[in-house]
Parts: sequence; C-alpha cells; structure tokens
Amino acid sequence: MTEQWDQDQVGASGGSGSSGGAGSSGASGSPGDWRLFRGDGRTRRVAFPEAPPWRRFTPAPGADAGAADVDGSDTRAHRPYLIGPDESEIVNAALLLRRPLLVTGHPGTGKSSLAHAIAHELSLGRVLTWPVNSRSTLRDALYGYDAIGRLRESNLRKGREERGGGAPTGPGAPGAFGAPGAFGPSGSPDPSDSPDPSGTSGPSGSPGSPGTDIGSYVRLGPLGTALVPGERPRVLLVDELDKGDVDLPNDLLTVFEEGEFEIPELARLPEEESRVAVLTADPQVRAPVVRGRVRCSQFPVVVITSNGEREFPPAFLRRCVRLDLAEPDEQRLRDIVGAHLGDEALVGVDDLLRTFLARRAPGELATDQLLNAVFLRKGGVDLPPGALLDAVLHRLGGAV
Repeated sequence: MTEQWDQDQVGASGGSGSSGGAGSSGASGSPGDWRLFRGDGRTRRVAFPEAPPWRRFTPAPGADAGAADVDGSDTRAHRPYLIGPDESEIVNAALLLRRPLLVTGHPGTGKSSLAHAIAHELSLGRVLTWPVNSRSTLRDALYGYDAIGRLRESNLRKGREERGGGAPTGPGAPGAFGAPGAFGPSGSPDPSDSPDPSGTSGPSGSPGSPGTDIGSYVRLGPLGTALVPGERPRVLLVDELDKGDVDLPNDLLTVFEEGEFEIPELARLPEEESRVAVLTADPQVRAPVVRGRVRCSQFPVVVITSNGEREFPPAFLRRCVRLDLAEPDEQRLRDIVGAHLGDEALVGVDDLLRTFLARRAPGELATDQLLNAVFLRKGGVDLPPGALLDAVLHRLGGAV
C-alpha cells in the first residue's frame, strides 16, 4: 500500500526552494507515524518525502533521470550561506590580492560551503574539488598520465594492422574521447573498460594521423584544470589540507607563486606535435596544452580548508589570507535554520537549540546536525530526549 506524505508542512526561504518535512504518516498509514521502515518483514511501496534542501542532487548531464525533474542546477551552489561582515571582508581581501584563502574552523562551520557560495555569487561555474588525504600528492592534483592504457592501445592498433584490418575512426569509435566505456569510473582512462580502446588521432590530436592520441591519456586534475587559462578564474576547493602529507603545503608554493606547471610527457614531444588537447577535471571538456606547459591567465580562487589538526609552515601561511570561522552563537543558528528551512521552522524548536548548544560546548557537534534535528521536528518527528535524539546529535569525536 502506497502512503502519501503531508507536503503542506513544506516551506523554505533564503533561496533554498521548497523543503520537505519528514511527513505525518508512514508505512503503517497511521496519522503521526513518520516511519518508512518498520522492521516487520512486510513488503510495502511507500512514497518518499522530499529530501532536506542540503541533501538534494541532480543527475549528471545526459543521465537517465527517470521521473525526476532535472533542471541542471547545482544544488550545492544554491544552498543559502550566511557570513558576517568581518568574514566577508576577509574573503574579498583574498579575491583582490589573488591569494589562496585558508579557512579554518571546527567541522560543520561551513568551510567547504564557502567555496560553492563564492562560485555561485560570482558566477564562476562549477567548483573544482581536491579532497586531500594522507596519500595525496601534488602530481595527483595537477595531472595524471595513463601510460599503460596508451601502450595497450598502440599494441591493439599494431595487431589490427598486421591482420590487415583498419582501425575504426570517428568520435564514436571504441576508446575514442566521449565513447562509451573509454574511461573508467574514476574519470581516468581505463583500458579494462573497453576490449578495443583504439584511438582516432595521432600524438598531436589530429584526426587520422598514425599512432595514438596522447591527449586521451593525459587528464588534468582539479588544480591543473583551475590553472587552464580563461577569461574568468575558476574556483578550486582544496578540502582538508591538514590531512595530507606534512610536505604537501610546501609542494604547493611554487605552483601558487608561478601559476604554472609542466607536463614532461608532453614537453618532450617534437615541435610539430607540441599542441595537444588533453582531458580535464570537467566532464567531456578538453583543454589545449602547448609544449607541455599549463599557465593560468587568471589566478584561480583557491579556498583551502583545515580542521586545525596541525600547523602549516610559515612560508605557506605567508602566501595565504587566513579566515577563522567561529562556531555560530544562538542567534546565528536561528538565522541559519531560517535560511535553510524557513522562519516557520523556528517555532517549537527552542528545546532542540538548547540541547544542541549544551552538547556542542566541547566542540563536538556540527551545525548541520541541528538542521537535521529541526527538519525532523518540522516533519512531525517529536524527538524527545532518548536514543533518536542522541543519534541525530551524536558526538563527532572519539571512538564509535
């Protein structure tokens, strides 16, 4: 039995669109039962309520969205973001100085969201994201070269020529840029995805020339793509740099100062093949690289986030503009809730605010946890003190 959810409780403000509540009837059909899953082993087909504004997604371009209403918008960019005048001035200083913005603060204070807010407000397009971990290297962020995939393509081409068969040509040929199966799920060329990954152009990327298209095996990373010259700067989010190797901040200094880098695999090509169209971190987009060098014309808007797990070297800090995001006070929390869920969501949630502030004192709760609690309350979930409230407002530090 399909149950309908009460959508009359939905409301939003601050440009976030309509926000659904958790509902007033669940899988049992009883008024006030908000549960989808009941754990009784019975099969049901229930109607899901609208997701919270911060948990809505749009399919990738060209994907089959089914019955979904796709407008191609970036839901992250349209989420309301509140920032104080002091913080806004620091952001503008970094923009004017063309310096990286180093944003520090506890988890959930909006560090990563700031990059999307800047890109949205300044119409700078999709945010390029580099999530840093202990294995991240500067080369990963600049570019990758799939030498094994290129060698495999060359061997397959030679095998066809020896058998007297010609290589398929055209943009839809197996292994060609944009052809199904040409690239793996990670976004890098993956020879295992196609039994016949034949190229359609030579080393310079010109159709019909012999050899393999090296441009199909070089992909710029998020930092490399941000340095591609353009009329307007791109926004690059370097997320949680403090989780990376201790030398990584110093490795970034030269790139940040010079605004350029070299791809040795392309730099050694002969002059007649010096211009190569390579893949980028943007889906289905190539960029020309001349003589193996990528140099920006506009320094990108670089937002670097850190949870403060360790200090950065002075030489790195000197080249950044630093913004420390403090945990929001009660009034700021009310403003955030109102912007995401509508002012009506503030009615009857004083107890949740008090509980959140009391538990947040050690710095182990994030603002989005409060939004989750208010969203559930707005949808008819009572959230009295107990296991459910503890699960929603669970501490972030320590062992699970």
